[in-house]
Amino acid sequence: MPSFTDYDRAALARIQTKLRPMFERFQDDRLAPRTIVVVPGLSLDADTLAKIDGVRHYEERQLSMLMWLRLPNTRIVFVTSVPLDPVVVDYYLSLLQGVPTAHARSRLTLLSAYDSSPVTLTRKILERPRLLARIRAAIRDPAFAHMSVFNASELEAALAIQLGIPLFACDPDLAHLGNKSGSRRAFKAAGVDLADGVEDLRDMDDAAAAIASLKRGNPSLRRCVIKHNDGFSGEGNAVFDFDEATSSITTEWVRKELPRRLRCEAANESFEHYSEKFREMGGIVEAWVEGEDKCSPSVQMRVDPLNRLELISTHDQTLGGESGQIFLGSTFPAREAYRRDLHEAGWRIGEVLRERGVLGRFAIDFVSHRTAAGWQHVAIEINLRKGGTTLPFHMLQFLTSGKYDSESARYVTPMGQNRCYYATDTLVRPHYRCFTPEDLIDIVVARRLHFDDTRQRGIVFNLLGALSEFGKLGVVCIAETVAEAKAMFDEATDILDREANAHGTIAD
Repeated sequence: MPSFTDYDRAALARIQTKLRPMFERFQDDRLAPRTIVVVPGLSLDADTLAKIDGVRHYEERQLSMLMWLRLPNTRIVFVTSVPLDPVVVDYYLSLLQGVPTAHARSRLTLLSAYDSSPVTLTRKILERPRLLARIRAAIRDPAFAHMSVFNASELEAALAIQLGIPLFACDPDLAHLGNKSGSRRAFKAAGVDLADGVEDLRDMDDAAAAIASLKRGNPSLRRCVIKHNDGFSGEGNAVFDFDEATSSITTEWVRKELPRRLRCEAANESFEHYSEKFREMGGIVEAWVEGEDKCSPSVQMRVDPLNRLELISTHDQTLGGESGQIFLGSTFPAREAYRRDLHEAGWRIGEVLRERGVLGRFAIDFVSHRTAAGWQHVAIEINLRKGGTTLPFHMLQFLTSGKYDSESARYVTPMGQNRCYYATDTLVRPHYRCFTPEDLIDIVVARRLHFDDTRQRGIVFNLLGALSEFGKLGVVCIAETVAEAKAMFDEATDILDREANAHGTIAD
């Protein structure tokens, strides 16, 4: 079986030159014809992905791209591992404003590899020549087409070459800028605050030496966090606690204590497996950031094909897990008290990434806490990909036709109204397995939970394909304030709980 990792970099460079003139043409004429090939697979570490319930349905998170069908000459080719339920597709098409569903559907091509295995979607496509041919046929004119992906690895580069269309995403050769060690180097180059730590570690022996060094440099340090370079959503993180430690911390002492003291963030992770992944990926060690009123905001940015840096949004992340490092959801925008701080720090980091050739969307995560002098923000990591905040913001943007005003740090509709949201990909209730996607749509309509175009507020659901098997659902609640959006979410979950209870699926 071919590896597809030895792609022709010169060929990719030639194809990528098509992106800028295409982008310029579309900016000047939004009615210009174009085709977007959406390949929503997650080309990330397979072991980490396997820990996420319903992860194969995460391809549905890029169904927000169907909103581009509101432009009458835009075509979309959407490829998935297994066929999408027509109910799910109809749900998204129903959200299009001012476009007859039949017209939008005529410009949408759905293709599938018919393969539910955990292999990433892009590899499934590359291994099926006839599926590749069908995608090429659906593109029609490659001069006006580009590929949209969740993240760009060597596989996505190989697919772009096979299809002859550019990739609107970061060059895989720059992926190191978005791992944990690369993030720390970028933060230093940008001159922003980052946690005390050590990057470019090779194995747990290196990690033990780094932990001992950090403790010697800061005797009051209570704990450290170890991170796999290519971990994501907090699943590759683990905490080392110094509680009841001896007064003299040596590398040898840390090495012996690691199996006992290390608490992995991922459920059911063993020290042996965690160490093996660390040897495979490398990683970092950082001092745990302590503080009062601690939170985890993020800023989202983009470098467009014209090499312009754009600030897209800010969020406050909702985190869970053993020590609060697993991404569960977000509120938009981030707290008013520090949104502009995030703008400034994000812009400095974004300039470093732009100068180094990064293209497409990326997010920068921080740990923030309140001090007597105000909020202090410590940069934690860069994600060179679409993330958990991409679909929610896409839906807000497409449904309201507004924009995030970086000057006022507010999202404003064309009517001058504020809009905020609460979003999560992890609404998981075992009793929701009693619902099919059709059932959910029935409840949404009967209980008026859908998005209201007139009032420009309401709820958008996603991950509908994961509902019956995993009881898992994604939700985006759009309202005037974050508090109202959260109240909307609470009301929706209460309704779904009562509907499930009505069928006797909740135990007394």
